[in-house]
Amino acid sequence: MANQTVADITDEAQEVGSLDEIELAEIKTKSVSGAATYFARTILLNIIGLAASVVLSWYLSPEDFGIYGYVIQFIGILTFFSDIGLAASLIQKKETPSLTDYRTTFTVQQILSWLIFLATLAIAKSDLVTGQAVWILLALGISFPLASLKTISAIQLERKLDFSKLVMPQLVEQVVFNGLLIALAFKGFGVLSYAYAILARAIVGSVAMFIIKPWSVGFELNLNVLKKLINFGGKFQINDLLARIKDSLFQILLFRFMTPAEYGFMSWGKTWSMYPYNLTVNNVMAITFPTFSRLQHNPSALKKAIEKSLFFITLAIFPMIVGMCLFITPLTEVVPKFAKWQPAIISFVLFSLSIALSAVSTPLTNTLNAIGQINTTLKLMIMWTVLTWVLTPLFLVWFGFNGVALAGLAIGLTSFLPAFYVKKIVPIDFFGQIWRQAFAATTMAIVGGLGLRIWSNSVSMMLAGMFITMSVYIISFVIIGRSKLFAELTSVIKNQAMLSKIEKLLCLKN
Repeated sequence: MANQTVADITDEAQEVGSLDEIELAEIKTKSVSGAATYFARTILLNIIGLAASVVLSWYLSPEDFGIYGYVIQFIGILTFFSDIGLAASLIQKKETPSLTDYRTTFTVQQILSWLIFLATLAIAKSDLVTGQAVWILLALGISFPLASLKTISAIQLERKLDFSKLVMPQLVEQVVFNGLLIALAFKGFGVLSYAYAILARAIVGSVAMFIIKPWSVGFELNLNVLKKLINFGGKFQINDLLARIKDSLFQILLFRFMTPAEYGFMSWGKTWSMYPYNLTVNNVMAITFPTFSRLQHNPSALKKAIEKSLFFITLAIFPMIVGMCLFITPLTEVVPKFAKWQPAIISFVLFSLSIALSAVSTPLTNTLNAIGQINTTLKLMIMWTVLTWVLTPLFLVWFGFNGVALAGLAIGLTSFLPAFYVKKIVPIDFFGQIWRQAFAATTMAIVGGLGLRIWSNSVSMMLAGMFITMSVYIISFVIIGRSKLFAELTSVIKNQAMLSKIEKLLCLKN
């Protein structure tokens, strides 16, 4: 490598292609390696998170879950005001952001984050939050200024598609948060455990991010830069505002019409149903938004990237959701400490099914945002917000607290609309990417459902059932989809094999 001449590297460049093709290959390679890094990181984090949920479900009451779920909704609303879309604008921006861009964003975020903290103080003094919930709210409030300290570093890493470094602070945060949460819950701190864990997470996350990606911190407020960033970010933020109204604000109002225990059952079901989504969709989205933004002027490459994301997301999430729906009942029957959560099973299953629908719609909505079609996603969000506010109260009256999850599933049936809008711009093969996974998951559900009584006899039988049903999914998919899987994996391996050449060529470019 040290003795290689420029001529040798130039010859390699001709083998790989033009500099534009090299850049495209770089994007593909970094995206694939980033996805692998994120997935590996998320497996570890979800194991930690699952362990924390098991311990908390063991020690905390439904009322405790209800209190935390209620308080977190206030933060969901305040989060809207913490950014005004500037981070998304910098990631989506075609040109490389300047130091003025970064410092202007940092300055605005610092101002907004401290205003949010003052807002949490005002809420804490009102009768909206009482008791130990006040300390959780204050811990979440002070975490905003702390979290804003790491935003610019994260944006720079995302623009470079350097996801391997981006995941490290997140790993540190979650290990500290869940580890402290478990320890304090075990010692009997109850719902107050969340306050200490939230504060510790904010501190260590900011420190870790700055160590990994330091930048020239400074305060600056360039109005011309701010105006340009808000031009895209404003629409993005309106979209986010509707999401907050649809979810967080609505959840606060729901608390007024449900007992703490009912709200706790609903929150528990929703929290547990989100694990497959967090493992797959959330992490893939963190990669696809900057990646799709870079590919928006290459329709062919963008089409392949969208299809790959749909294929691998559904390959992983469909069996997870089916497995969780099948074995939630046996879990509450063979583990006595979990019997108190049996009233939440229906909500859990309904939330899980709606998550399956979101798994195919959210990446496509994210695609529309990444390629600048924010007006389209705005229309979709308006529709989903209206449906949430209309259907959920009706379902709550008709079906009790389970009606919240049922309404979510009904609204989720519209999740295929983003595919329609994406196909108008990029001719993706939507159905071709998911039908094999759907068929294998359906076969898994049938076999698992037939043996449900057997799986509920003991822990050993439950574990055996998990192994059997997962084997059914794998075998079913291999029978009908092995050629598709082989083609996708071969493509990934080829991209990785080009990495060493790409790195040399990028050095030549620079």
